[in-house]
Amino acid sequence: MSTAHICTHAATLVAALVLLAGCGKNTGAGGTAGDASPATLAVNDAVAKALPLDDPKSFEDAKRGFIAAPTGQVKDAAGKLIWDFDSYNFVKGAAPATVNPSLWRQALLNNQIGLFKVSDGIWQLRGFDLANITLIDGKSGWIVVDTLTARETATAAMAFARKHLGDKPVSGVVFTHSHVDHFGGALGVVSAEEVKARKIPVVAPAGFMEEATSENIMMGVAMSRRSMYMYGSRLPRDAKGSVDNGLGKAVAYGQVGILAPNLVVDQPHQELTIDGVRFVFHNVPGSEAPSEFVFYLPEKKAFGGAEMLSHTLHNLYTLRGAKVRDALKWADYIDGSLTYAADAEVLFNQHHWPVWGKERIRDFMVKQRDTYRFIHDQTVRQMNAGLTASEIAENFQLPKSLDDHLNVHGYYGTVKHNVKAVYQFYLGWFDAHPANLDALPPVEAGKRYVALAGGIDKVVAAAQTAFDAGEYRWAAELLKHAVYADPKNKAASELMAQSFEQMGYRAESAPWRNFYLTGALELRQGGPEKGITIDILLDMLQHAPIERFLERMAASLDGAKAGDSRLKINLVFRDLNESYVLQIDNAVLHHRKAPPENDANATLTLTKAFFLQMMTGQAGAKDLLMSDQTKITGSTIDLARFFSMIEKAPGIFPIVAR
Repeated sequence: MSTAHICTHAATLVAALVLLAGCGKNTGAGGTAGDASPATLAVNDAVAKALPLDDPKSFEDAKRGFIAAPTGQVKDAAGKLIWDFDSYNFVKGAAPATVNPSLWRQALLNNQIGLFKVSDGIWQLRGFDLANITLIDGKSGWIVVDTLTARETATAAMAFARKHLGDKPVSGVVFTHSHVDHFGGALGVVSAEEVKARKIPVVAPAGFMEEATSENIMMGVAMSRRSMYMYGSRLPRDAKGSVDNGLGKAVAYGQVGILAPNLVVDQPHQELTIDGVRFVFHNVPGSEAPSEFVFYLPEKKAFGGAEMLSHTLHNLYTLRGAKVRDALKWADYIDGSLTYAADAEVLFNQHHWPVWGKERIRDFMVKQRDTYRFIHDQTVRQMNAGLTASEIAENFQLPKSLDDHLNVHGYYGTVKHNVKAVYQFYLGWFDAHPANLDALPPVEAGKRYVALAGGIDKVVAAAQTAFDAGEYRWAAELLKHAVYADPKNKAASELMAQSFEQMGYRAESAPWRNFYLTGALELRQGGPEKGITIDILLDMLQHAPIERFLERMAASLDGAKAGDSRLKINLVFRDLNESYVLQIDNAVLHHRKAPPENDANATLTLTKAFFLQMMTGQAGAKDLLMSDQTKITGSTIDLARFFSMIEKAPGIFPIVAR
């Protein structure tokens, strides 16, 4: 039985008890985190009784091959804390009342951190970041598969490996896919200069650089803000805050870099020998990432599943925001991999722990394949019957033959939001109801609902009744309108925070828990003073084509400010021997690669390094005028007017209130 199904029935069963007990009235009073309500206790107890959470085999696998565990902290050059190995030491023993027991089990498994031997010649470093580093012994050194999110954590991981395995050089780098937690720490593994000098192979799937850089440049600000919710970066690490992230413990927010691949796998199936080790790569684009491959090591009988496979149901849509993924392709790629991995004796992925033994590997992969296929097929069936995304998601259940396997439970992705992703993939945002074609925006709708209810006090009273009955979803729905209508109403904000807490305490998915609890935190404390700006990506952005930045610049043009303005700016990169003509017409910024044009309002000559400082907010108008890296000809006033129209997003926009 799925956790969502358990929650629904448990809430119904304890409704009478909840009403008698007052179910958490004044829970969290004074703006502090509250305790689990009787309704939440009942739901979590039902989960604990329904699922085989003490299955010893998973814990044996998570500890197998253990060599050593790190302690202490990782800080950047300025002394900022990037990673704390001891911050999740509280995750031990039985699940606390404020954590879904199934999620607690995943947190316990992900707490098995350190250096592990996978099989002869293969090791993994786990718990140094969200993802894993895999080390494969080559003839002359280590072939490093994926490099974590940040330079600082990758440096710490490699130092730890050398401490326990010997001081070997890096003889190859393999990027399995285009998500930042798998390439961002590259410069902590090996420098670009060393790659060039020693001709180290850097291998990636087709489209890697385009996908790795474009997503973070175009939508980096919004995704980073939402990632604070998804990964719980503002939450305390305790039983009422962050306990895990489903895929791993947490995300390291340090310096992000990249290495440009010098070997690209561009065929569906392609064999390469890297430092004496034979790899057979299989491209799986459009599965978990737009650019991704898996690989088989024939001599080692080992299959690397990248992030196509993991010990959780993954995201068909990630809550931080990204392109929706193709469930049908994902299932088909796993099906193909069953053939490629047929002789594998170990399966290791770039999150979590490995699976050993041919029969267990096949069962693991079949269950993952069939889960994505079931979600796809049954969602499409109900779409064709006329049901909307929320209607399908509300009662959607995996069959018992799948749901009994905890490695397809929603510790990261969930059945509910994956169903909605399939709907979005095929039919988009519109459910075909005419009332939703041009619906009122949230704040305007909130004000009208509050007025219809007879004022905000009546809305809060109705929400309190729902809260006392353990109906937290309905309480939050009512309070959403109240807070939109009057974000300064403390009673509405506090009760919504309490509702979010109870839903977070019940959530099997770590991202759902983090979203709920971060929402509660921001209702009480407000949003962050500073956003996650893209300056941490500077080491990566230097490898991105200029066109990606000009596309982002165009998408940052304030259309209202631009109005009917007509401006033409020549942008000349003297270090690249490239030039672009930028032109604003009809409140749209166009760019084309071309020689400078004589009728331009101004010509700005600069270096790419200075341009990146401008794009990341490290250089402003004064720097533009005074720097020896720039030269301006033509109208300085028009150039200033041009840049004044480019909006700088601070990355701290409100989410739970407007």
